[in-house]
Amino acid sequence: MKTKLLFICSRNRWRSPTAEALFKNHPRYDARSAGTENGARIKVTDCHLGWADWIFCMERKHADRLRENFPEELAGKTLIILRIPDDYTFMNPALIELLRAELSAHLEY
Repeated sequence: MKTKLLFICSRNRWRSPTAEALFKNHPRYDARSAGTENGARIKVTDCHLGWADWIFCMERKHADRLRENFPEELAGKTLIILRIPDDYTFMNPALIELLRAELSAHLEY
């Protein structure tokens, strides 16, 4: 069974969809992405959190919002803060390099 990865950023436009794309068709992982803001392309729900085995937040503020809004859904979940600022566009090579560097401490490619 594949490990389910959920990537969280603010608006689900650049960082988390890029992270999700890195794991498309991966033999070991399934990935989804969502955002914490009301205007997010896909807004995070309790269903996303229930689905996920591991949750990766781009910034601490995203983890704080999840803890505030979904405390029960996060119980027993692995939550990791990647510390990736909102300085990149979708599939930006520098963003991909940074994501791979940060995720390599937690996941095998």
